[in-house]
Amino acid sequence: MNRCRQFPTLAFIVVVLAVPLRGTFAADPLPSWNEGTTKSAIIKFVDDVTRQGSPTYVRPEQRIATFDNDGTLWSEQPLYFQLAFALDRVQALAPEHPNWRSEEPFASILRGDLKGVAASGKPGLMQIIAATHAGLTIDEFDQVVRDWVKTARHPKTGRPYTEMVYQPMLELLDYLRANGFKTYIVSGGGIEFMRPWTEQVYGIPPEQVVGSSLKMKFEMRDGKPTLVKLSDVDLIDDKEGKPVGIHSHIGRRPIFAGGNSDGDLQMLQYTTIPRDTTDTVPRFGLIVHHTDGEREFAYDRPSTIGQLDKAL
Repeated sequence: MNRCRQFPTLAFIVVVLAVPLRGTFAADPLPSWNEGTTKSAIIKFVDDVTRQGSPTYVRPEQRIATFDNDGTLWSEQPLYFQLAFALDRVQALAPEHPNWRSEEPFASILRGDLKGVAASGKPGLMQIIAATHAGLTIDEFDQVVRDWVKTARHPKTGRPYTEMVYQPMLELLDYLRANGFKTYIVSGGGIEFMRPWTEQVYGIPPEQVVGSSLKMKFEMRDGKPTLVKLSDVDLIDDKEGKPVGIHSHIGRRPIFAGGNSDGDLQMLQYTTIPRDTTDTVPRFGLIVHHTDGEREFAYDRPSTIGQLDKAL
C-alpha cells in the first residue's frame, strides 16, 4: 500500500537555502515557489477554506496550521541546531562532570565524534538537554540561548543559525496568516530553546510554539517568583508525541500541517485523516523532501537526521 495515500493532500517540495527576507505580498503570494502542482494546490486550498460562500469554507478560529521546525522551516544538517547548542554546553560544563568522558552520548561530544552524537537522535538530544539545562531558571536559560544565537555560526555556511531558514516556507507562513490562519511550530526540538527567537525569525510568538520539554517547578528565589528546569523529561514532542503536544497546547486539530521526516508522520495523520464520515473539513498535509545537494542538503531514507522513509 502506498503510505502517501493516507494524506488527502500530500505535497512534495524542494526548498533552497535563503536568508529570511520579508515584504508585502505581490500578485504572487509565493514568489519563491516553482510553478507546479504543489504551489497550485496550496493556493487552491487556501482559497477554498477562506472564500465566503464556498461550500468548504472554514471559520477563522478553525484555521490552525502546524509546522515542524528542524528540516521544515530551517535546516537541520549536518546536525540538529539545538544539538550544536547542547554540544557547546557540554564542553563548557565538562570539567564539573568527569564521568561524561566514558558515558554516551557525552563521550562522543567530548571526542568530537559528531556521527556518534547524531546517531543518538532526538532521545540522545533530550538526554543531553536534561543533563546540561537542569537547575537553570527559565530566565537564565532564555538568556543563554539568546547569547548563543548571537554568536554561533553554521559549520558549512558560516551564517548565524537563525539565517539558515527557508524563504519559500517564510512566504507560506506569511500567506497563511494573511488569510486568517494561526501558525504554530510543533517540533521535536526543545520548547524553551525555540521560544526566544521564533517571533523574530518566523513571526510566530512564544505562546504558539510547541516542543519537547523538561519538567519545571515553581520557586521563590530572593523573594521573586521563578520557574526552574528539572532533569526529568515532560514531553518528547516527536512522532506519537506531536498529536499529544498539539492537543495539550493548542486544543484544536489543525487543518494544515507541514513536516519533512518520519517524526512528522503522526502529526500529518492527525491533521489530514478524517475521524469519521461527519468530518468533512478540508485538510492539507505537506512534506518537504530535500533533494538539492548542491544548494542545500539532499537526504531522506538513509539519513540519521531527518530520516524520511515511512512518510515518503
